[in-house]
Amino acid sequence: MNPIAVRIICLVIGYLFGMIQTAFFYGKMKGIDIRQHGSGNAGTTNTLRVLGTKAGFIVLFGDMLKCILAILLTTALFGRQFGDMLYLLKIYTAAGCVIGHDFPFYMSFKGGKGIACTAGYLVAFHASFIPILLASFLIPFLITHFVSLGSLCLYTVFMILLVVEGQNGVFGMTQPLLLELYMIAALMTALAFYQHRANIVRLIRREERKTYLFKKKEEK
Repeated sequence: MNPIAVRIICLVIGYLFGMIQTAFFYGKMKGIDIRQHGSGNAGTTNTLRVLGTKAGFIVLFGDMLKCILAILLTTALFGRQFGDMLYLLKIYTAAGCVIGHDFPFYMSFKGGKGIACTAGYLVAFHASFIPILLASFLIPFLITHFVSLGSLCLYTVFMILLVVEGQNGVFGMTQPLLLELYMIAALMTALAFYQHRANIVRLIRREERKTYLFKKKEEK
C-alpha cells in the first residue's frame, strides 16, 4: 500500500474514533447537553465541574481509551508492513483523533480541547514517556489547580522529549521520517495552545478558574 495513503487512512481512523464524544454522550445520559453548561466545552474538565469528580474521571477514561484503541487498530493494520514508520503512523492517528474530538462534524464542529485524547496517545505511544509526562501535568496542576496550565506543560514537555528521544534513535526511523514526526507533533502542540488561548489570557490576568478534584466548591 502507498505510504501516503496509509497516512491518510490513519488520520481517518483517528478522526472516526475521536468523534466518540464521551462528555456529550455521558451528559445526555444525565439529561443535559454538557455544551450548554459551565464553560461549554465537551471535555473532562467541564464535565468534572458540572457533573462531579466521578463523571470527570469517566469522561477522561473514555476519551483516553478511544485514542488508545485507534492506535491499537493502526498498529494491527500496518505494524508489520510499515514497522519502520510505526511511530509516525501512531502520531497521524493521534492527530486525527484530536481533530475528531475537537471538531466533530455532527456537533457543528464544537467538541473538546483534545487533552484527554492526547493523554491516551501518550500512553500508547512509548511506555518510557509515561512517568515524565505524568509528572509534567500533575506537578503544575497539583500546585496551582489550573488544568489548563498542566495541559500546556504536558504538551510542551512532550514536544521536547519527542525531539530529544528521536535524535537519540529511540524510534528507529530515518531523519526525514523523524522530521515529519516532529512536524505533526508541533502542529498538535500549536492546536493545543490555540484551543487554550482564552485560558492563557486568563492565566496571564490571574483570572483562570481553579479545579479541585475532591472539593465541591471551586475558586472563581
